[in-house]
Amino acid sequence: MNPDEQTAVTATVPAGADPAGKTDAAGRADDRADERADDRTAGPGRVALVGMGPGDPGLLTLRAVAALERADLVVVNRAYCPAEILSHCRPDVEIADTAEADPVEAAVRGAREGAYVVRLFHGDPGLGCGLAAEGDALARAGVAFEIVPGVSAVTGVPGYAGIPLTDPEHREVRIVDASAGGVDWERFAAPDVTLVILGAEGAVGEVAKGLMAVGRPDATPAAMTSLGTTTEQETVVSTLQRLAADTKGMESPAMIIVGDVVRRRDTLSWFETKPLFGWRVLVPRTKEQAASLSEQLREYGAVPEEVPTISVEPPRTPQQMERAVKGLVTGRYEWVVFTSTNAVRAIREKFAAYGLDARAFAGLKVAAVGEQTARALVEFGVQPDLVPSGQQSSEGLVKVWPPYDEDLDPINRVLLPRADIATDTLIAGLTELGWECEDVTAYRTVRAAPPPAPIREAIKGGGFDAVLFTSSSTVKNLIGIAGKPHNVTVIACIGPQTARTAEEYGLRVDVMAPRPSVSALAEALAEYGANRRAAQIESGAPLRKPSQMRRGARRRR
Repeated sequence: MNPDEQTAVTATVPAGADPAGKTDAAGRADDRADERADDRTAGPGRVALVGMGPGDPGLLTLRAVAALERADLVVVNRAYCPAEILSHCRPDVEIADTAEADPVEAAVRGAREGAYVVRLFHGDPGLGCGLAAEGDALARAGVAFEIVPGVSAVTGVPGYAGIPLTDPEHREVRIVDASAGGVDWERFAAPDVTLVILGAEGAVGEVAKGLMAVGRPDATPAAMTSLGTTTEQETVVSTLQRLAADTKGMESPAMIIVGDVVRRRDTLSWFETKPLFGWRVLVPRTKEQAASLSEQLREYGAVPEEVPTISVEPPRTPQQMERAVKGLVTGRYEWVVFTSTNAVRAIREKFAAYGLDARAFAGLKVAAVGEQTARALVEFGVQPDLVPSGQQSSEGLVKVWPPYDEDLDPINRVLLPRADIATDTLIAGLTELGWECEDVTAYRTVRAAPPPAPIREAIKGGGFDAVLFTSSSTVKNLIGIAGKPHNVTVIACIGPQTARTAEEYGLRVDVMAPRPSVSALAEALAEYGANRRAAQIESGAPLRKPSQMRRGARRRR
């Protein structure tokens, strides 16, 4: 049961009921007008009693996000509040932790000082939480408040477990809070009623015995889901007779669902069956570069952790870049070649310093080494003229590069704004094709600072399920700043050169992208995870992540 749940509840929910209200356009306009007001100076403040959902930050409602963005003070139990939820707040927001302060006192004090206060509840404020008590207290104190409903664990957790609470044959749901014991199970004996039982993690056997004693068949399907809607979610499907034995050791909070609807999980399970569900994946790239890769990994169910191995810094002497930008504007070059997103960013920053924009590329031909770099150019407003469709590397770019033709090309000069440690492969290839290359240091790459000790220990101790290497330098630098990954960790490399470097450092390469792009690398890891899961199911082995294969690791059923 979540920390905000207080009183026992028993509710009957008719199928098809929709408790959610709808806000008309005028109401939304009024909300926006209210949000623009300065509550600190406009008189008495206000309290928003907001539901933050059962665990997944993605279940936060748009109305809740708007309240958080406006908040001067947030009252919440921080131990149960994901950081992603508080990231919607302003940097100067004040946080009152309910583990240290009375929530009503904190909210009343803030409102009386003119603050817009957000009181966050786990799940939905009105279902198993303190809305009734805290709302009454605010009313007695004369403090204005509003209620922002949230996704309740009662519906959110079964949804993430792939269990519908109703179907055409079962149209009634009853919610039971068993945390205080003493439940009259006779009231829940009807075989066609779905039960959602809260607060029974430590009394699973007693719950099952109570239901069987009042006539529920011992073969009645039952499921228990712990840590619902998070990447640590675990669901065990059983029967009333076997439930206590099968769920032994499951973590709290957990929820029990009893009824024939549990059978539908076989076809509706979607969350825990993601190919990388719950995998902790190390992404050793700069934060800017890691963003799209991390988002793709989340779609596969993984928990990406970004650890920079390279720090990108300006060149020590900026004069070379300044001359290059001047030459670019005055028509000194026929082509500009971008070999990384960092090079695109370096040029953009230089352009901004001189008051230039993408129009300065008019009349120039632009090449990108791969799809990621091409996307960065498009975001800048530049459509590249040349991107290799096969091998996305310097070698691949040379293969598709046109030879210099003095009749067609008025200038034979190519600008290459690159890192200070770039290889000569591209220059050698273009020179052979008749082009004159100007290699300009646009940025420097230096080894990043070591990550915090818990990250280093997880890398060396097998706490990560997989590591993605996107270049040879990420292999070298990660090992240099954090140590070598444990042998249970899946090693995934973006291409043959990166794989060779990993093997030179004694790593076993398990996954290699079919083409050198970060998107393809994530896809390849997901395929590996799906095949691994399928093999475990086929052999009857427990479903275990790579990190759970190391000695002493907690093993899931």
